[in-house]
Amino acid sequence: MRRPCCSLTFDGPRNCPHVTTSSPSPSARPKRVLVIHYSQSGQLDSVAEQIVAPLRADPSVQVHEETLRPLVPFPFPWPFIRFFDAFPESAHMVPPPLAPLSLTGDEDFDLVILPYQVWFLAPSQPVTAFLKHPVAARLLKGKPVVTVIACRNMWLLAHEKLKGMLDDVGARLIDNVVLTDPGPTLATFFTTPAWLIWGRKRGFWGMPDAGLSTGQIRSTGRFGRALRDALHNDLERGTQPLLAGLGAVQANARLLISEKAGTRSFYLWGRLIMAVGGPGAWPRKPLLLLYVLFLLVLIVTVVPVSLTLQALLRPFLKGWLTKMTAQFECPSGSATDRSHLYDD
Repeated sequence: MRRPCCSLTFDGPRNCPHVTTSSPSPSARPKRVLVIHYSQSGQLDSVAEQIVAPLRADPSVQVHEETLRPLVPFPFPWPFIRFFDAFPESAHMVPPPLAPLSLTGDEDFDLVILPYQVWFLAPSQPVTAFLKHPVAARLLKGKPVVTVIACRNMWLLAHEKLKGMLDDVGARLIDNVVLTDPGPTLATFFTTPAWLIWGRKRGFWGMPDAGLSTGQIRSTGRFGRALRDALHNDLERGTQPLLAGLGAVQANARLLISEKAGTRSFYLWGRLIMAVGGPGAWPRKPLLLLYVLFLLVLIVTVVPVSLTLQALLRPFLKGWLTKMTAQFECPSGSATDRSHLYDD
């Protein structure tokens, strides 16, 4: 069992106490929770529903759910070219216009829950659009935010980008929950696109099903129950994570090198593709097809070579991997010492 995560930044670690259950007496007024939604396949909505259900069922908690709607909807499943046509703007975090929000920015929430997907190693375009919306700057300033990621398996750098946007609006990241596809890394390079592009979620050629398992999704209810108890005790007003000890996140720092290589290629190719036209422009299509070929070569060469080299060099990289793992598992950590309190 890993020790609970302490507060870390890229400048290095600093000590922090473990979460305690002692707290002020509950507030008189109901606690207000904002949940920001965008799910293309519906999987992330299922995760969010499990987390939010205990809060919604509590009469002392008021939940407002805001569904993000791009003015030009993203299809599901995606047509092949349309899927890859989304990567330049995703990599460069160029937000699409959103339909009007129901929020004005003058509302006051005690806690914000932000589930998001990872698109091309960056936060999904609708979530980026929300965090760069003028309303977000007024709405989230000083507010504690719990992020929830559901993705294939590469999320480390996407979360760093999202943390940067939260910092820009003055929000406080207090917890992070990460759920990843349990399939082998190389298999998910094929099963995930098959699901997103052709709608084929069932496994094929002996490979596992794409996406999260039913058990993974159902088990996220423990986070909702822990958040409910934390709100009862005003713990969201503090600086410590509310979900420590619940196995919220397990980071695989060995994928960091592959993520950096992929992020750089997305950024450079994305700049080239955006230079010839906007989303859907015909001149982009030949370049997108060329990039698909480049990406396939990257997947079958750089990723396995990187993982093989790291396996060979693991004795020498142990300290670096341990440091990176601890850094990316903050603030909630991978420890499970409190899980028995909230499991079904």
